Amino acid sequence: MADKPNSRKTPDDAGRPDDKALNAAQSQAAGAESADGDTTASISLMDQLEAARAERDANYDLYLRSQAELQNYRKRAQKEADEMRQYQALPVARDLLPALDNLHRALAAAEGSGNVKDLVNGVKLVAKQIEAALGRHDIVPIDSAGKPFDPNLHQAIQQVPTDEHPPMTVVQEVERGYTLKDRVVRPATVIVSGSAAVSVDKAADRTESTKPE
Repeated sequence: MADKPNSRKTPDDAGRPDDKALNAAQSQAAGAESADGDTTASISLMDQLEAARAERDANYDLYLRSQAELQNYRKRAQKEADEMRQYQALPVARDLLPALDNLHRALAAAEGSGNVKDLVNGVKLVAKQIEAALGRHDIVPIDSAGKPFDPNLHQAIQQVPTDEHPPMTVVQEVERGYTLKDRVVRPATVIVSGSAAVSVDKAADRTESTKPE
């Protein structure tokens, strides 16, 4: 007769936990740890999202303020430019007014005394004051007399025959010209020299052309 397997547990087996129970406990512990990790990750993402939203709002507010400041700067710059253009002649006027006052005084003195010499001296003084006032603004006269004709600086209205100067030399200044730094305010109106021989030949040609046939 075969022996039946011994189904009784040994004392060691009685104290050892069941494998199924052990696996269930481990699974439950692992699930709890996973749930805690997911909760922590979810809270961290929410914090990052809130921080990003706060930074976005702060940057947008800074952008709006910058745009407003830029618009205000443009308006101020435009206003200053308009005022500068409108009153750009103010410094010149302030420098010329004293000369105009002296001119009026010279005219009044000449009318009272009838002395032409005093009037001439007064006008000369005013002319010097005006030239000095213009010079303070870099407006200077063009030195023309005796200089070679320069179409950039001179405007010739007449050519006279002469052997005293080379051709196309300024022999007389009719109206003074002025420059402002490197720009011509107005060219000098001048009379220039020409060759006497050429002028005589031209005159002879004109005489021959007017003779009757």
